[in-house]
Amino acid sequence: MEDLDAPRVVPGSADDILRTLEAHGLHWDGVVEYQSRRTDLYARALTELASLGLTFECSCSRRELAGREATAYPGTCRGGPTRRGPTATRFRVDVTRSVRFQDRIQGPCEFALDRLGDVVVRRRDGHHAYQLAVVVDDGAQSVTDIVRGADLLDSTPWQIELQRALRLPHPSYAHLPLVVEPDGSKLGKSRRSVHADPGSAGASLTEVLRLMRQDPPPELAREPPPVILEWAIQHWDSVKLSRTPTVPASS
Repeated sequence: MEDLDAPRVVPGSADDILRTLEAHGLHWDGVVEYQSRRTDLYARALTELASLGLTFECSCSRRELAGREATAYPGTCRGGPTRRGPTATRFRVDVTRSVRFQDRIQGPCEFALDRLGDVVVRRRDGHHAYQLAVVVDDGAQSVTDIVRGADLLDSTPWQIELQRALRLPHPSYAHLPLVVEPDGSKLGKSRRSVHADPGSAGASLTEVLRLMRQDPPPELAREPPPVILEWAIQHWDSVKLSRTPTVPASS
């Protein structure tokens, strides 16, 4: 459970997520792990990166970086913070290299690290950042396959570099298309971005399969989640999603 950003955690939301997953026939192995209880693991990884000379302290604020045309961090604090006060910790990437990997849905991917820049692994408020936490979690739990939305595709190079630095295995990746508005924009909270209804799990699962171009028969929506998921396993065809970053929501 990704709950590192304590100020943004809504009380009870974790339990709601687990109940919703169960209602949709989606279960997990072992106990549920919470990132907020694993900070010692992240701290040790951060210490290891520092001992390798792969981190530096950065005094740049989000506001200072937000106005830049380029998205990559410009390396302002690579030689040390430019002013006093709170700092974030950044992972120093090798800007002369590119990261290549084969995504099972998006195909061959290549990212030049100089276009991504050094990534934050500990925030200015002291919380460990997402990029570091998920890499440590995946390694600790021996995750072999990562399936997630294509909006996280450009996070993968940083995570692969962190895996390499921490001597962790590299999982296989599959980035599913992101469901967007018909005009290509992100789903608006006031329109389609609503909570999954546990009471209509069958219809929700069937609609997801349709959006993922798996062509489920209409009558499948009336079946219980285990039946729908079994159909999906037997009929899944990732070729239908080849190199598809987004799919439009239903009108």
